Amino acid sequence: MDKHVRNLTILAVVSVLLLAVLLVWYSNRPEDKPGSQTVSVQKPVQDEASYRAFLQDEFFFDPDPAQSVTVSESTARAPRLYLSASSMMKDIRIQIQDENGEAVKGIPFYVSVAPAGEYKDLDQDGLIYVPDIKPGEYFLTLGAVDGYEIPTEPMRVNVKDQLEYTVIDDIMFYVYAESEVDPAVDDTAEQEASEDADETEVTGRWEGTDAAFGIDVSKYQKEIDWQKVAAAGVEFAIIRCGYRGSSTGKLVVDPYFEKNIKGATEAGIEVGVYFFTQAVSEVEAVEEASMAAELCREYHLDYPIFIDVEGAGGNGRADGLDRHTRTAVVKAFCETAKSAGYHGGVYSGRYWFYNNLNDEELQEYTHWLAEYRANPLFTGNFRIWQYTSSGTIDGISTRVDLDRIWK
Repeated sequence: MDKHVRNLTILAVVSVLLLAVLLVWYSNRPEDKPGSQTVSVQKPVQDEASYRAFLQDEFFFDPDPAQSVTVSESTARAPRLYLSASSMMKDIRIQIQDENGEAVKGIPFYVSVAPAGEYKDLDQDGLIYVPDIKPGEYFLTLGAVDGYEIPTEPMRVNVKDQLEYTVIDDIMFYVYAESEVDPAVDDTAEQEASEDADETEVTGRWEGTDAAFGIDVSKYQKEIDWQKVAAAGVEFAIIRCGYRGSSTGKLVVDPYFEKNIKGATEAGIEVGVYFFTQAVSEVEAVEEASMAAELCREYHLDYPIFIDVEGAGGNGRADGLDRHTRTAVVKAFCETAKSAGYHGGVYSGRYWFYNNLNDEELQEYTHWLAEYRANPLFTGNFRIWQYTSSGTIDGISTRVDLDRIWK
């Protein structure tokens, strides 16, 4: 290509490019018509506000009502149920729980325990107890429940052959508030020491001794002004934390326990606790001690956790126990309390220590004697003495048990 042709070619290309630029500018120029709006690419904020204006329209995203119902029903998830189980000795304890770990009540659940059989939650409290079952491996399956998702895989449980004196982790699933039972038939402990009292019983504070002065209380003392109690010279208090129902066998929290232990502690009074037993086996004694230990977990105890061994009017479920079984119950209770880091102790009257327990087997546990005389006749070893049930203390509107302890 000669020089002249090449120059013409370059000129033609440049002309085409210039023409293209002019066409682009012309097609995008602002129009000068009245009422027209100039759009500036230099103000992106205004431009963004313009194209987002529909977001301010509250009806823009309104779904069709029929479609809304369909979406809601299709995406709703049924609540899920869970199985939890444990074994103490030749038994299985089953809980049916919700997503918060709470027992689900009001549903007659069925649980298959293979190969033993099927068991029903008869009282619909979310708990099923399978007693007297052979040691070994079992598989639990929850029956279908309308409106709930259930576990798809069986739960494996190993049933123990020997009892361990350790706190039951899930014991609070089996504990009731007093409003859930009938106290008239379940809270029927009788003070055996009252039958052996004589006219020498002291009903006031012992003076001039080297023993500390204390009281023991339960719901029967009602509201207590613990600051007044402390000002009256009370140095320690043994507080009932609960009891086993003498009729139903249910584990029940004393309704004043929390208020009493907090009030006494805040008043500077040293504390211990006691539990009224109606256990008929070592397994039940471990349950009772486990409950007491769990209730005391957030408090400091200066004195033992005592098992209160008394009668329940002659008709209590444990009133007819033989000495050997009752002694085993006390040992299981105290050993379980010990495994939880507490001292174990036993409370009873002189007659029961002599006739209803093998006391020589219980010497390592703190003895709390109930005997209402000026001088007790009990010849065994004891550290705390409940010397009257007819005491009066400023800050308590009812009669109250008075105690001495030799430190």
